[in-house]
Amino acid sequence: MVIIGSVRPGRVGLPIGAWVVSELEATAGVEVDLADLAEVALPFMDEPNHPILRSYTKPHTIAWSERVAAADAFVIVVPEYNHSFSPVIKNALDFLHHEWKRKAVVTVSYGGVSAGTRGVVLLQPALVGVGLVPTVTNPEINFPTNHINDEGVFEPTETHRTRLEVAVAEAIALSEALKPLRG
Repeated sequence: MVIIGSVRPGRVGLPIGAWVVSELEATAGVEVDLADLAEVALPFMDEPNHPILRSYTKPHTIAWSERVAAADAFVIVVPEYNHSFSPVIKNALDFLHHEWKRKAVVTVSYGGVSAGTRGVVLLQPALVGVGLVPTVTNPEINFPTNHINDEGVFEPTETHRTRLEVAVAEAIALSEALKPLRG
């Protein structure tokens, strides 16, 4: 599953996510579910029960749970906002618990000079807290608008492509290794 972790109008996460999806679809054996959090439209956590109980009462939570449970690994396309990550990605994580456990996660971050690195550093404890297993390699894109062409398409550098390729290979290997532990 590729998760677009921004809901801002005009966000560059959408073309970056489209690039990630196209790269993943070209990878043998990989099926992709694109979860654009703007379309998923989760409200702030509104479930009366703790997610660990899996006693969901809201249709949006049940639908989100089914999608996340069906995924074997995740690529989260996440911006850096004010030296942190976007609140919608934290909210999306917090809705669930078991569905994330023992699954690989790649973060594709973007931002200014830091390329989103500071946001990912702060997001890591939340990812690990719900049981996700982060890859070591994570693509980072600084000044992403410099890579968006006039048609609104993200044009990656060779470094972006290589890092994504390495991260995806690592996520696939992790996913296979973790599969027996998910039971």
